[in-house]
Amino acid sequence: MSLINSNTMKTAKLSLLLCLASLLSFASISPKEKAALVAFYKSTNGTAWTNTWNLDSPVRDWYGVVVQNDKVTELNLAFNNIKGELPENFGDLVHVIQVNLFRNQISGSLPNSIGNLKALQTLNMAFNTIDGKLPESIGGLQSLQTLQLFMNRIEGTIPNSIGELKNLENLELYNNNITGELPSSLKKLKKLKAILVSSNKLSGKLPSEISYLKDLKILSLFDNNFFGVLPKSICNLSNLEELVLSNNAFYGNLPTNIAALSNLKVLMLGNNAFKGELVALRTQFPNMQQFDVINSDNQGTIVTLDIEED
Repeated sequence: MSLINSNTMKTAKLSLLLCLASLLSFASISPKEKAALVAFYKSTNGTAWTNTWNLDSPVRDWYGVVVQNDKVTELNLAFNNIKGELPENFGDLVHVIQVNLFRNQISGSLPNSIGNLKALQTLNMAFNTIDGKLPESIGGLQSLQTLQLFMNRIEGTIPNSIGELKNLENLELYNNNITGELPSSLKKLKKLKAILVSSNKLSGKLPSEISYLKDLKILSLFDNNFFGVLPKSICNLSNLEELVLSNNAFYGNLPTNIAALSNLKVLMLGNNAFKGELVALRTQFPNMQQFDVINSDNQGTIVTLDIEED
């Protein structure tokens, strides 16, 4: 009799475990996360998306949404005909690791709440029509490794809070309307491998603190209003592979130790006012693949009295 009772107990426990497992498998994401997704859908005319959502189905079945452990961890909606602005509660997707909204028609400014996405590692909203300023709250993206906002209409300055993105490796802001100088806080981003800010309206000198970025491989400042001499400290960027400075107003002699950048594959200096035998530089870089020092236009350069900085 006791053996039967024991077996019955075991069967009951097993049934209970299976029931709990079944319930957990159908568990849903938090109401705040779902509300954020629904608000995004409605503010961007989700019914007209190339791949739309059935709001009556479970969130895990929505196109481009990845749910893990009942948390939204990815939003992958590139090339999806999304038109409209991000809602303010977009920042309620607090567990999201990747947001890819590449090549849509998203407009308006990034919401201040975006700084709440503490787990976000990749933000790709390139090739949209985003305007306005980058919010100071962007410094809250503590896990961010890649920031891709190129080919938009972003204006204003790069916020100083960007220096809080201690895990950032790729900063891609080219082809916008960004003004001002490179923020001094960039020197804190010790993991940066690429700075691509070409084709904006940036100005000022290249700060000597750029040398703090020891892992930097790409520095692309093409087509801006930068001026002044290059700091000697740039020669300390031993991992640099691409240095693109064309179409600015840099002037003076290049640092005498420029050949120390032995890993350079791309060196573009044209349409500035650099002095010296620039063409002869090519022979000093064994890995060079792209090289340009030609001044092909007649645009004026900003002329100031200056000396080379350390």
